Amino acid sequence: MKKPSKSTPNRQSPPARTADEQEKRMIALANNLAEQKLRDGTASSQLITELIKRGSPKEKIEREILESQRKLIAAKTEAIQSQKRVEDLYIKAIDAIRTYAGYDSEEENND
Repeated sequence: MKKPSKSTPNRQSPPARTADEQEKRMIALANNLAEQKLRDGTASSQLITELIKRGSPKEKIEREILESQRKLIAAKTEAIQSQKRVEDLYIKAIDAIRTYAGYDSEEENND
């Protein structure tokens, strides 16, 4: 007969509100189960290998590289959006100068 786990009480949590929240809960449950199997001595060789791999320096470097790439992409996206805002400001400034100088933008478009 299987003994109830001491570390994980049998409690119901409210349903996840988003898919992301559900995924995080599932990962947490899987990690808790993996830890319990390691403590009980019932972990499979695949589980042990996976956990060792996750803790390796190579894996940590790969995670850092991915995080750096994510930040770089976010910075590039922000720079592109900023450039678009600057272009819009230039267009508005040029239109304002034309209006101030007495040029009507509609007259120029008709010529």
